[in-house]
Amino acid sequence: MQNEPELKNRPLRARRGPLVTAALIAIVIILAVWLWPRHKAEVEEEPTVVVSVKVAKAERTSIAAEVIAQGTIFARHEAVVSSKISGQIKQMSLLRNKAVREGEVIVALESRDLQAQRAEAAAAAQEARANLRNVTAGTIPQTRAQDEKAVRDAQANLTNARVLRDRRRRLFEQGGISQKDVEAAELAVTTAENELRLAEATAAVHNATTNTNDQVVGEARVNQAVARLASIDTQLSYATIRAPFSGIITDQFQYQGEYAAAGAKLFTISDVSEVIVKTPVPDNVAPLIKLGDPAKVHPEDHPDVELLGTIALISRSSDLQNRTVELWINLKNPGGRLRANTAAKVSLSTQSANDVVVVDVAAVTLDATNANQGVVMVVDDKNVAHETKVTIGIRSTEKVEITSGLKGGETVVVEGNYALPDQARVEIAKEEDESKDKGKEDAKDSGEKKEEHK
Repeated sequence: MQNEPELKNRPLRARRGPLVTAALIAIVIILAVWLWPRHKAEVEEEPTVVVSVKVAKAERTSIAAEVIAQGTIFARHEAVVSSKISGQIKQMSLLRNKAVREGEVIVALESRDLQAQRAEAAAAAQEARANLRNVTAGTIPQTRAQDEKAVRDAQANLTNARVLRDRRRRLFEQGGISQKDVEAAELAVTTAENELRLAEATAAVHNATTNTNDQVVGEARVNQAVARLASIDTQLSYATIRAPFSGIITDQFQYQGEYAAAGAKLFTISDVSEVIVKTPVPDNVAPLIKLGDPAKVHPEDHPDVELLGTIALISRSSDLQNRTVELWINLKNPGGRLRANTAAKVSLSTQSANDVVVVDVAAVTLDATNANQGVVMVVDDKNVAHETKVTIGIRSTEKVEITSGLKGGETVVVEGNYALPDQARVEIAKEEDESKDKGKEDAKDSGEKKEEHK
């Protein structure tokens, strides 16, 4: 009771202070209780960043390293045909881009002078043959007969001389003749013996030398005349120029009515039924290539065409400036759609492996351009990307072998993986598949409309 007057006597401000503090505390508590659920909702509703990517599977399959090179297409058979003799072009049509067969007459030169020379040479050959027949059938037998007659006459003279000598010797012994007559008879015998030896020697010389030489000379003259005739026939054949093989006339240098000098170029013929693609490859790649290996060829004038050829030649020398080795690739060219001297892209397989983990080239981010280690972003079943270190092996234009880091079957990011952080949430894009399906449907509808229009 005593304190009531004291309370009543206190100032009003002193009594309001605790009440204001209590009110402020209550307001703060109320605001905290009211704002806490909203803040919690905002924290929970804060959106997580999701990156849209394209993915592919890491497969276990085969892979081959490829080397891309620029090549040039050449005709397998090509010839520049020239004139071997001089003469005016009597027949030669417009030949460029004309298909010709082997042996077909392409050019005819004026040859009347050669025909006259041939007639003269043929007459000379006939005369030489007649002279040879005269020697072998007339002169030699006649000489042989004369020699035989001379030998027989000499033998008869010797026999008569010996008989006369013997008779005179008997008469001398009987005293019927003088010594002088005997000596004369002996001289006649000696003379007859000498004449016989001369006749025999002459016959031997004729048989061994003269007759043989006459025959050899006659045969040589015949051969000379025949060779002359053959030479003119050869020159006469040069007046008609034929296609050396079947092909296309790609160039023409002279035309009908012009004068073709010996050695002058007339036309170029190419056989493009089969072509050779010549391409240089780095000399450190050449040891990995073997004869008979396949090669893919993409002609630049037919970019959508891929042709398969085989390596037919690997040069044994290297270009010192470019450090390259030239390869020849045989390639069939049905229809002649490939043109000579045009460019082509060549793809060669140098290494291969089977049953290895293979991913798209775009899936691997290498530490350096020439490095064999890099990173692949692997997507798990919760669409979370995980950075995975990998080591690569064989590389091709579109695929790369993973030697360590993947086992096969993983889903890897092939587009959108650049600067993608580890543990990032991703969304697999399906636009490409949908666009493909739509394209197929559009193509099908277009085909059906064309059929209906027909």
